[in-house]
Amino acid sequence: MKFKHHPLRNEINVRSLVTCFYFEFSKTFSNKGEKHNFWEIVYVDKGEAKARTKTGVHLLKQGDLVFHEPNEFHNLSSSGDTAPNIFIITFVCTSDPMSFFAKHKKFRLGEFERTIFTQLMREGLHLIDLKTKPSSLSKEERESHFACEQLVSNYLETLLIHLLRHHHRNEERPIVSSTRKNQANLLTDQIIAFLETNLAGKWTLQQVCAKFGIGRTQINIIFKERTGCGVIEYMNQLRVEKAKEYIRIEVYNLTEISELLGYSSIHYFSRHFKKTTGMTPSEYARSINLRGWEVSVLKKT
Repeated sequence: MKFKHHPLRNEINVRSLVTCFYFEFSKTFSNKGEKHNFWEIVYVDKGEAKARTKTGVHLLKQGDLVFHEPNEFHNLSSSGDTAPNIFIITFVCTSDPMSFFAKHKKFRLGEFERTIFTQLMREGLHLIDLKTKPSSLSKEERESHFACEQLVSNYLETLLIHLLRHHHRNEERPIVSSTRKNQANLLTDQIIAFLETNLAGKWTLQQVCAKFGIGRTQINIIFKERTGCGVIEYMNQLRVEKAKEYIRIEVYNLTEISELLGYSSIHYFSRHFKKTTGMTPSEYARSINLRGWEVSVLKKT
């Protein structure tokens, strides 16, 4: 029996990746602007920022992204109220459907698109690690980053396709999920919101379980599935991220930050901060952390 082969048509083809950055800006950050002959996506992971395009100034909140077409002059700045975390990815794509993003600049990602973009950021940061510190990665870490270049390309193309589909349908893509999964996501969101607003508290896992009426085993399962880590580890990560934000807005000194986040002493705060970030709070204050690379590593024929 002979089988007919059907060539696959690619409507969106990302030919190469140019840069990939994750910035942690101060609340006073502003650049002079630039233009280049490739596409750029700016995504606000935390806080707020302002992006200037040929269509005007766009206020970007958490979960928003903006497109800059090739050779478009653009600039980026903090909103002045918050110290934003920004993910920027630039790439070459000459596919005809990309003309849509030259007219439609700003997008508020829905749940489905946020899931795709989260995966894109995760693989992009893996790619940064491979390019900037390959010798410091363990064998397990290198293996866990296997094919991250291909996944960056796949997730980016998938995101672009779904943004186009969403526009053409003029409705949110339906999410196929069970009632149980929806309930688990809602509970996880409630726990995360509680932790974010109660970082100064010395919460134990038992206390969190009691507050939300859930067992230790169940909370670990649903929380790790959503965040990739346990409740207490996530809370400690939140404390460090909040400390970095406090440092960047330059309102509180390190002692005050330590107290605001519930650390027993500034010495314990400094040790925990360095263990998590690789630098002391003072070192971080002198040099805002920037992770990125500028070499085109992902190419297609």
